[in-house]
Amino acid sequence: MRKTVFTLLFVLSLTLIHGVFESGETLTFKVKYGAITAGKATLTIVEDTFQDSVPIYRITSSARTNSFFDAFFKVRDEIESIWHRDSLVAIRFTKQLREGNYRQLRVHNYFPDLGFSIYSVFDFRKSTFSDRQMDIPANTQDILSAMYTIRREKLTPGTSVWVDVVADGRSYRAEVRVLKRERIKTIFGRTNCIVLEPILEGEAIFKQTGKILIWMTDDKWHIPVRIQSKIVFGSFYAILTDAENVPLKLD
Repeated sequence: MRKTVFTLLFVLSLTLIHGVFESGETLTFKVKYGAITAGKATLTIVEDTFQDSVPIYRITSSARTNSFFDAFFKVRDEIESIWHRDSLVAIRFTKQLREGNYRQLRVHNYFPDLGFSIYSVFDFRKSTFSDRQMDIPANTQDILSAMYTIRREKLTPGTSVWVDVVADGRSYRAEVRVLKRERIKTIFGRTNCIVLEPILEGEAIFKQTGKILIWMTDDKWHIPVRIQSKIVFGSFYAILTDAENVPLKLD
């Protein structure tokens, strides 16, 4: 379950775009497992400063189950990306998961000019962090900032976009395939969309058992409206139900 929820956050993050959004853009999704509404997920981006003077985008992602689903498996996940507003490289990535009895706290501090990252994992039994230094590419992105980077590219059906990602102590190349165009019903009415497929290799985030597909508006804003995927124990869907500080009018 925890890999599924984290994967959902990763997939949702694929659909945002740098340069054509308003600071304070907030996207809210209804999350369904089969026919059951399990909870909601949100993505927010705001302009901010880091360590008093560094201009950044603060990207936050959260997932939480509703009161009904809490009785079976309570989820309260929070992920934050600190992304340099000028150089567009990752500065810090923090992931806090609370899922059932499971807890996770992991932090990446990136130093792209020096070519390394400090990866810190919190041990809840010892109440201490363990640190490990690892080499990284100069244009390193975390899971959230990587997808903003992808969204800056021109997306043409039949092509792929690649980006270097460093997260959870691993470095890998993330691919997003641009599949086709399709018109579907959304909160903005009948909308022309473009369909994407992220390719997650091995255990980078979770081992795929089926396609992950994303529908986003086929315009310069590329707002995500639907995500679906096959997982180990069924299917999940994420459907956009609210959008704040976006240029499109709700239907």
